[in-house]
Amino acid sequence: MLTAFAAEGVKINETTIRALIQGLSLIGRPAGETFSSGVSRVGYSDEDLKGRAYVMDLMRKAGASVRVDAAGNIFASRAGSDAKLAPLLFGSHADSVPEGGNFDGALGVLASIEVLRALNEKKTVTRRGLTAVVWACEEASFSGISLNGSRAAVGIAQDMKKVSRGLTKAEAIRKIGGDPEKIESARIAKGAYHAYLELHIEQGAKLERAGVPIGVVDGIVLIDHYEVTITGEANHAGTTPMAERRDAMIAAAQLTLAVREIVVAEEGAQVGTVGHIEVSPNAMNVIPGRVEMSIELRDLSTGKLEKLGERIRARVRAIAAETKTEITITMSGRNDPALADAKIQTLIEKSAAELGLRTMHLPSGAGHDAQNMARLMPMGMIFVPSIGGISHSPRELTSWADCARGANVLLKTILALAS
Repeated sequence: MLTAFAAEGVKINETTIRALIQGLSLIGRPAGETFSSGVSRVGYSDEDLKGRAYVMDLMRKAGASVRVDAAGNIFASRAGSDAKLAPLLFGSHADSVPEGGNFDGALGVLASIEVLRALNEKKTVTRRGLTAVVWACEEASFSGISLNGSRAAVGIAQDMKKVSRGLTKAEAIRKIGGDPEKIESARIAKGAYHAYLELHIEQGAKLERAGVPIGVVDGIVLIDHYEVTITGEANHAGTTPMAERRDAMIAAAQLTLAVREIVVAEEGAQVGTVGHIEVSPNAMNVIPGRVEMSIELRDLSTGKLEKLGERIRARVRAIAAETKTEITITMSGRNDPALADAKIQTLIEKSAAELGLRTMHLPSGAGHDAQNMARLMPMGMIFVPSIGGISHSPRELTSWADCARGANVLLKTILALAS
């Protein structure tokens, strides 16, 4: 029987991780299509239910003890030699966006299950217990709300009456084996787990461009959401002179360009996006009288985003005066940043180095369940390259070699933490 300190023979095979991902990709794939056509396993859908059954079957075959909590999160556990020590938690999500890719979430889930299987096969003993988790409905597919399962795990209130895709939230949770009436029992107490790890594809192109196989995530970025309403005056497009117009769309166009100018003028990796615009009356021969639009800013630094927000507000005032419109801008939401634990980052770097793999530090511009776990315990994330930086698309692709590299860095980091 191997101890965690003598587990050199434990390894995750590239052929195995490929077969697992290809197996899950059959669920939610368009009929008659191939792997490159992507998947639609939208959270709480019939396809999601089938995907969950697939991973739970793998968990049981791996020799793990499997349970589903009241929020629908799936946990697969393996005991450690010291029951007094808090176990490790690691995993990701198995649901997808509509017409998504085969690697987002799936890699982290299947690699986590394979860690349990490989350790059981070699009869490797770890001091801490190990628990792989599949978070319910991570993607924002239920009424635009993301990270549903991990939100419940940190005690964020759920609106059980909210309806999406023909189901109330309560019905959706019940469908996947949860119990909405006992949702509070899904809450994870601080100290219940020693740390959280998540392996994920980068969903960007920094690693590929740098030729580096392993990303050590510094943290998941802060996201500030703003809602903007621009009020001008709807009028006839043919009879209103240009100088007399109060065109809400012109103001919106200027503000869209201003967001980009302000964001790129600051050094760093911050991003800004105008992703949603609604124009009224939206007619070919009517000057737009009203525009509603969104602004989203992302960065690891709260102070930087607050500074960018102030600069955008100043530009809003100038654009309103220039276009003779009224503009209101309101912060509608903030997702706090989640910083990775420095000690876990060091262990990830050491694990990669022992495998002969280069690493680089980078932020996560996308949200992950890890950001909620960071509220409860030390957190670390491992990234592997996304070819072309493409994700949330059937064209999403990570090489099988990189999948295996990431899985083995996850394995070695888990062994270090569990020892």
